[in-house]
Amino acid sequence: MFDWYRRCAYDDAQKKLFHQKGRAALRALAKELRLPPNSFDIRSCNGGDAVSGEIILHGESVYIQISQPATGADSGVLIRSCSGSRDYQGGRNHFAPLALLDEPAALAGHVRAVMSGDLSRISAIGPLAVKRLARGRG
Repeated sequence: MFDWYRRCAYDDAQKKLFHQKGRAALRALAKELRLPPNSFDIRSCNGGDAVSGEIILHGESVYIQISQPATGADSGVLIRSCSGSRDYQGGRNHFAPLALLDEPAALAGHVRAVMSGDLSRISAIGPLAVKRLARGRG
């Protein structure tokens, strides 16, 4: 598993790896969500030296962005609805921990819950956060 929490700021090699692994994680998520191959794009924005930058999956109805929040909060996966590939505002922002990137099925469940509006379906985050703490990253 990749260490999503190892800081990218001022570390070009780590940032490059973060973006490489992030794109791979979003491809795995798209497969798990059964998104048709030409219905979304995945792109990176490196940002400046002091930030991780963002990796984005933008589809016809979903927008997902990965980054390391500067605040240190475990909210590095942003999920929201959108209305097409030109919609950069979309619906309300919902956040998930970066640890979910190692669990595509669990992250897909979270995305489906956000997209359906039934946030009560999100139950996988608690155990994953506990796993992350057990690995010494809390």
